[in-house]
Amino acid sequence: MLLAALVLVPFLGSLLAAVMPADARNRESWLAIAVAAGGLLMAGSLYPDVAAGQVLREELAWLPAQGLYFVLRVDGLAWVFTMLVLAIGLLVVVYARYYMSPADPVPRFFAFLLAFMGSMLGVVLSGNLVQLVVFWELTSLTSFLLIGYWHHRADARRGARMAFTVTATGGLCLLAGVLVLGNIVGSYDLDVVLAAGERVRADELYLPALVLIALGALTKSAQFPFHFWLPHAMAAPTPVSSYLHSATMVKAGVFLLVRLWPALAGTPEWTWIIGGAGVCTLMIGAFIAIFQHDLKGLLAYSTISHLGLITTLIGIGTPLAIVAAIFHILNHATFKASLFMAAGIIDHETGTRDMRVLGGLRHALPVTATLAIVASAAMAGVPLLNGFLSKEMFFAETLLVGGDTNWWMSYAALAMGVFGVAYSLRFISIFFGAPSEALPRAPHEPPRWMRSPVELLVLTCLVVGVLPGLSIEPILHVAAVATLGPAMPEYDLAVWHGFNIPLLMSTLALAGGVLLYGLLRRYLQLKERDTVPLVHRLNGAQIYENTMLRLTRGAGWLLKHLGTLRLQPQLLLLMLALLGVPLLLAGAPPAWSDSPRQGFDPLFTAIWVIGGGCAIAAAWVAKYHRLAALALVGGTGVVTAATFLWLSAPDLALTQLMVETVTTVLLLLGLRWLPPRIKAGAGQPAPGRLAWLRRSRDLLVATAGGLAMAALTYAVLVHPASDTIADFFLQNALTGGGGSNVVNVLLVDFRSFDTLGEITVLAIVALTVYALLRRFRPAPESVAIPAQQRHDVDPASAQTPAEQAGSGYLLVAGIYLRLLLPFMGVVAVYFFMRGHNLPGGGFVAGLIFSVAILVQYMLAGTVWVESHLQLRPHRWLGFGLVLACATGLGAWLFGHPFLTTHTAHVDWPLVGELHLPSAFVFDLGVFVVVVGTTMLMLVALAHQSLRAHRLPGDEAARAAPPVSGRRTL
Repeated sequence: MLLAALVLVPFLGSLLAAVMPADARNRESWLAIAVAAGGLLMAGSLYPDVAAGQVLREELAWLPAQGLYFVLRVDGLAWVFTMLVLAIGLLVVVYARYYMSPADPVPRFFAFLLAFMGSMLGVVLSGNLVQLVVFWELTSLTSFLLIGYWHHRADARRGARMAFTVTATGGLCLLAGVLVLGNIVGSYDLDVVLAAGERVRADELYLPALVLIALGALTKSAQFPFHFWLPHAMAAPTPVSSYLHSATMVKAGVFLLVRLWPALAGTPEWTWIIGGAGVCTLMIGAFIAIFQHDLKGLLAYSTISHLGLITTLIGIGTPLAIVAAIFHILNHATFKASLFMAAGIIDHETGTRDMRVLGGLRHALPVTATLAIVASAAMAGVPLLNGFLSKEMFFAETLLVGGDTNWWMSYAALAMGVFGVAYSLRFISIFFGAPSEALPRAPHEPPRWMRSPVELLVLTCLVVGVLPGLSIEPILHVAAVATLGPAMPEYDLAVWHGFNIPLLMSTLALAGGVLLYGLLRRYLQLKERDTVPLVHRLNGAQIYENTMLRLTRGAGWLLKHLGTLRLQPQLLLLMLALLGVPLLLAGAPPAWSDSPRQGFDPLFTAIWVIGGGCAIAAAWVAKYHRLAALALVGGTGVVTAATFLWLSAPDLALTQLMVETVTTVLLLLGLRWLPPRIKAGAGQPAPGRLAWLRRSRDLLVATAGGLAMAALTYAVLVHPASDTIADFFLQNALTGGGGSNVVNVLLVDFRSFDTLGEITVLAIVALTVYALLRRFRPAPESVAIPAQQRHDVDPASAQTPAEQAGSGYLLVAGIYLRLLLPFMGVVAVYFFMRGHNLPGGGFVAGLIFSVAILVQYMLAGTVWVESHLQLRPHRWLGFGLVLACATGLGAWLFGHPFLTTHTAHVDWPLVGELHLPSAFVFDLGVFVVVVGTTMLMLVALAHQSLRAHRLPGDEAARAAPPVSGRRTL
């Protein structure tokens, strides 16, 4: 389970960091350091196996009957990327400890960062392509949270939305491509797909699969024409930028291309699509980087250019080009992470990143300046540094592709080298010249441990550049062999290969870059120059914004012409649809009208006459008295519960009764939010002829729709069923699920995954309602009531003696009725414990306990309940979901499919044999989520009602703090 722990531990660390208090700054950072360091040690222990050429796999059964498994797989390539993700992640966490401000919500930062780390490890270690896409989209989601971490800033929100839109759309394309690829191969298992390269390339669906997968990879790695999102992601904190754009987020795309190289490469289509995008990207990114004035902006475009270099090598597709691509991935991660951290130090110490303002920093930041200069030289490809070696291999591969006649790719590579030296010198220039005097802060060296990650990374650049054969060659060989297999070429990572054309190209790039920077130096220092020559009109971000604006306008047009703010027209369309669709589904009347009928039962008919009467009366009374209409609607719910009981469905009857109780109270709290009805008379005109015609039309349509729905229901109920799944559940509930209550066993055993999804949706709905109610405040004037009717003030302050006597009676009754809480709690426990064998279960028990708390709110009021019960519905929701998921993961720990349940029979003294199914824990999670959901919506409504009760002139009430002043919600 080592591989599973590698992926799971960061997510667990994320949960722990999220619940830590805001002032636990050191604890959160130490937690993140422990997670990254522990993962690094676990991954490092796998080196002997992967170095020996082994492919380690761990399979956890998901749906074994359907051939679906949760597969984790590590070979040399996956191991190298895992080490890269964890090593850079560890350094970033140490750096972030000193970079983040005490005013920042640090628990949220480390929670997001660890969740992103786990998502990236899932991408790297996935042995199933569909599973890889799931983690792929998780990286998009978590990077959205990280980029938008400072959500109070407009640029952070914009950059996060842009990054998420582009990469998540690419993820959908990737999913489609994976499905096509799996259809070609007949399997989504990565080992099977990688071994079926000839079959894939010969299939007629190869090109669609290649295009869709390429869209996913190119959007994630910010390749042309999708490169525009990466610079806007620089609004994230610098530790995030350093991590996402050196070793993780943008490297996911090139990792996928290298990963699928054995299955997809080797065709002209591959070279033109992948190589073409890479060449365009490396040229555009390198050129634009020269003209950036923001340090992180320069690094962002240089990242785009280097990713284009890697993509070009992958597009070339020769075995040695793949070796060079993997080598440059490693080199780029080291010098780019160190440069981002150096930029963060400069911003942290000076208060600005504008290179037109910065200058002479070597005097105030001598150590940081030295480190940044060495890292910039590695980025420029200066000899005796790691960037020089992989860039020289790149030059050699462009020469090989063009041969003796076609030199266009070599020219592009040389131009990129020239631009790379120029923007590296631009970065270095801030450390020379006269010291700036107009800086927001006086610069000085950062804390020792904040600078230590930069020192380690720069030392790596030096060691790899001087001793590549001893330092990086074994690691590179492991990754290359895992990718190329028998096609592994011979190569030599020597510092000196003699005088050759690649060395000449490197020399020309260095000289040309110095010359170009010298020519542009004065132009770049002009503060009014904010545009990039030649390409300033090709603004991808503006094209994206225009596209989103047109989509928004189009949606607004559709809403204006096809939508309505009134509920009545929407219900009318729904009812009209019910007139035709049910009959089409059920067939013509002769198909079901001759079905056998049961005997007429007058008592059952009388029950439904009562229910129908309640429904009609509710519709009629609603225009006069909403409270009476709500009571009548509750009557239809009671009749429905009685029907379930009549038809031998006690579980459904009990659930319906409890649901009816809870929804009635919640609707009762929501009635005060509705606008007051305008009555005829008192200056209001009586309804005209058109109003009566409209009501008559609505009555006819509603009646016809109800009858059509009843006809469809009848057709379904009397339809002869030759083979149903009901017999399976009846026969296997006790033997397979360990319980005699088929309904409960069905929910917590056979369909437990569906139930997990349902309670997740329930929790999401509760949080959505809570968030909406927090933002909406009803006008106090429209719903204000006399002070003596409020529950949040002293009733005796504005009452007559008779009213005070009545209040005293209600007070005494309330004190006694508070005893209902423990009594109903016992009832809830009773129904929960018996649910596996008799009517009951976690859902019903949760509703019963929710009703118990509802009673307390109704009798004692919000203030008393929350001061005595200390409700925390959010924690109930989280704990319930974690408990339900832990049940499924527990089955995995014992080698069984997810959410597999087991039953134990324990003999206890004096008690006898006790039935203990593992589904009990899952059902407990359902119980907790149901209670948390109900309480969250109830508390939100109750608090809003309390605020609405305050009189417009009641200044004391207006000045009073919110009811939940402490963090009880």
